[in-house]
Amino acid sequence: MNGLIGLGGVLVLLLGVGTVLGLLDRRRFSMRWLVVAAVLVAVNDALLTGFYGRLPDMIGGAWNWQGKLLALAATLAIAAWPAFGWRRAGLTLTQATGSLKAALPVAVLYCAFFVAIALVFPGGPATGEDVAFQLTLPGLEEEPFYRGVLLFALCQAFTGTKRFLGVDWSWGAVLSCALFGLAHAFGFSNGSFSFDPMTMALTALPSFIAVWLRLRTGSLLLPVLLHNFGNSFSLIA
Repeated sequence: MNGLIGLGGVLVLLLGVGTVLGLLDRRRFSMRWLVVAAVLVAVNDALLTGFYGRLPDMIGGAWNWQGKLLALAATLAIAAWPAFGWRRAGLTLTQATGSLKAALPVAVLYCAFFVAIALVFPGGPATGEDVAFQLTLPGLEEEPFYRGVLLFALCQAFTGTKRFLGVDWSWGAVLSCALFGLAHAFGFSNGSFSFDPMTMALTALPSFIAVWLRLRTGSLLLPVLLHNFGNSFSLIA
């Protein structure tokens, strides 16, 4: 029940804030796509949690292998729908022409951020499963969802853009970063909602870099690789 209430809080924030932003520029706002984005968040959350504990864990282990794999499978299936499309969701190895020259310095900055975090907050002893999981599924599941199908849906909901640092930003891109932060920092337990500003900052802010890379290169390749680097560096350093 706590998980459902927490999800409800996130969806209320998304739909409430999204509607207000959309009404500021009605001609370039699609309520239908905002609702689609909310449905995507709900489906992703349900699969990650095994339908809130109702689905037996057939894989086991200390980490949520089954939830991540189910969520990834759903994301890939959604990306295959004609309304989305694999390439439009960033699921391509092809990089936009000339983009790597601009993207590589940003990728180095992204890595430096997580190296600094690892030095400030060093991790404890890691098991083989810890390393295997962090080197694979966080980036493979979260990037195609947050910087892939969810970003696409939100950018369809908010088609007005502003050019900044070489890419076209929309409120959809900003909301995708906020949702990524909320997924880690916002929840419901012991009868009340909780919010961790530090966790929000450490997740939402790097996601702006990941979104920039996704928009600049047209591909999720670098965001996936860098995400897994960020998650695993403190374990293998």
